[in-house]
Amino acid sequence: MSAVTIRPALLSDLPRLTEIYNHYIVNTPITFNTRPFTVEGFREWLEEHSDGKRHRLVVATENDAGGRVIGYAGTGRFRPKEAYETTVETTVYCSPQCTQRGVGTLLYRGLFELIEGEDINRIVAGVTLPNPGSVALHERFGFRHVGTFTGNGRKFGKYWDVAWFERPLRL
Repeated sequence: MSAVTIRPALLSDLPRLTEIYNHYIVNTPITFNTRPFTVEGFREWLEEHSDGKRHRLVVATENDAGGRVIGYAGTGRFRPKEAYETTVETTVYCSPQCTQRGVGTLLYRGLFELIEGEDINRIVAGVTLPNPGSVALHERFGFRHVGTFTGNGRKFGKYWDVAWFERPLRL
């Protein structure tokens, strides 16, 4: 893999972020969204993950591909109730050509460095099963499995389980 740069996401990244996410909507059960987003429809999501404090969004760009975005990771609101404000939920997606190449590791490392001084107590992540790569990534970053919801999402005519992981901000 060529050199990769991790940087905060920009509004100009939105078309590529939408393209990457839509691949997973259309082709996998990894996300429970079932309809692809338009670029404008995905803008609100980007803004929700970019408050510059608890909620951050970073992208990985491949240096020898003209800075093309090859993945992203972010933290967003876990639940809308005020008592949950110090808990964030993570998301990480890589372009299908860049999985299993360490990009997710670089993204999480960059993301967690950005939020290390924020008022965050817990980081949580939901992983649709089976997804051994995502489970391994989360475990590598100190997440521990806290439970599995069984059959709670239906996509492609099948019910899928979701494993939930958590870790404190500071390990």
